[in-house]
This record gives sequence, structure tokens and C-alpha cells, in this order.
Amino acid sequence: MTDTPEFSHILPAHDIGVATKRLMLEADASERAALAARFGLLTLDMLNAALEVKRNAAGISVWGQVHGQGSQPCVTSGEPVPFLVTERINLRLVFDVPAGGEIELSTEDLDVEPLIGDLVDLGEIAAQAFALGLDPYPRSAVAVPGVISEEEAIAARSPFAVLKKP
Repeated sequence: MTDTPEFSHILPAHDIGVATKRLMLEADASERAALAARFGLLTLDMLNAALEVKRNAAGISVWGQVHGQGSQPCVTSGEPVPFLVTERINLRLVFDVPAGGEIELSTEDLDVEPLIGDLVDLGEIAAQAFALGLDPYPRSAVAVPGVISEEEAIAARSPFAVLKKP
């Protein structure tokens, strides 16, 4: 197993200045296949990210969006369930982490992580954001014998369910 992420796009932290850098990342076929295997997807037909990066007094800010399209296996039948994911990214990489390891968050910060070393892997940041946007329990519209919907389960537990039976 390799330590290099499947969709790695490295930017040296010392090359990031106070002027905003705009980047478009797009996963090629081999990167998408590797990410599909990593995240348990049937297919990953498209993955791209539009990101902006800049340095400020608190660290390095990365923001933008990641988009992905493909299919996941249904949790009950294994049938393909199509997905279209658009996930926002708002990340601050901080240079110094307090001694206790805790980082104070302000209201404008969604995610804060320590910057380890001098490398910012924008591809891995995009891949992790994409994974957060996936449905953890995808369900196919195809009925599976013996499996009922959540709504049907709630209705069956109702004390009035016996009155509805023929």
C-alpha cells in the first residue's frame, strides 16, 4: 500500500502568498478508479474541484467546491444508486497548534486542521470533502423482498397498525 493519496495535488505552503490562487482540479480515470475503490463506490464518473487558496495571519485558507458523480451500491440490494455530490470546502490550515492540541474555532471557520510540514495536498482535501458528501446508506428505488422503508417500519410499530390489517 502506498502513502500517496489517490488524487494528490501538492502545493508547497511556502509558495502560497497573500494573493488568492485559483485552481481547478480534475481527477483522471485512474485517480477516479482508485478513489472509487477507496470509498466503496461502483463508479466515479467525474470528480473535480474549484478551489481558492491564500495565506493569512492565522494560516492558510482553502475554500471552494468539489463535485462528483457516479454510483454507489444500495445497502440492501447492491443495485447501483446514482449520486451527484456538490460539497463546499472551507478549511483553515494553522501553523501552530496549542500545547493541548485544541484549536479555538471562530464562527466563520468550518474546519481547522494543523499544517504538518510544508505541503498542502489540495487533491486529498477535495477527496475528503467529496467523501463527506456521499450518502452513507444509499437506497435503490427497487423493492427488495423482506426489506421495508423507514416510514413503513414506523407505521407498523404504531398501536393502530393492527386496525389497518385486513
